[in-house]
Amino acid sequence: MKEPKIYTTESLESNLAVHISEPALAYENFFDNKMLVIHSIREGFTYDAFHKVKEVTPFSDNDWADYLNLSLKTLQRHKKEEDFRFKPIHTEKIIELAEVTQMGNKVFEDTQLFYQWLQLPSMALGNMKPAELLKDSYGKEMVIAELNRIEHGIFA
Repeated sequence: MKEPKIYTTESLESNLAVHISEPALAYENFFDNKMLVIHSIREGFTYDAFHKVKEVTPFSDNDWADYLNLSLKTLQRHKKEEDFRFKPIHTEKIIELAEVTQMGNKVFEDTQLFYQWLQLPSMALGNMKPAELLKDSYGKEMVIAELNRIEHGIFA
């Protein structure tokens, strides 16, 4: 299943202050340009950029608030703030969750199946739910590794 294009040259340049020579940058290509990812983290996503990522992930507003370590009210308040930018630490987490979602959708070929998998305890992940591990970078790496094993038919 191919992800919808959510980033264009215009939106990236305005939201991330980046000059891109490609006519359009697709969501799946964003992760290929590590310098763009680094610059995006340092500049901080606008709420609009976050919302575009949020639309292609299976996570609810409550999930996002939990992963970003923000209250739901704070997250909703940011939506209304003009010129708001997430802090680099929050932008990095948004990008990490987008990366996991991209991988999960690739492996499961269905966002709902991927979300269901995230909610089920996994023996390979210490009987924890993959969604619980997404709260920190080390856990995210474990989830990505498990998705890679599933993709290659290696089950623990």
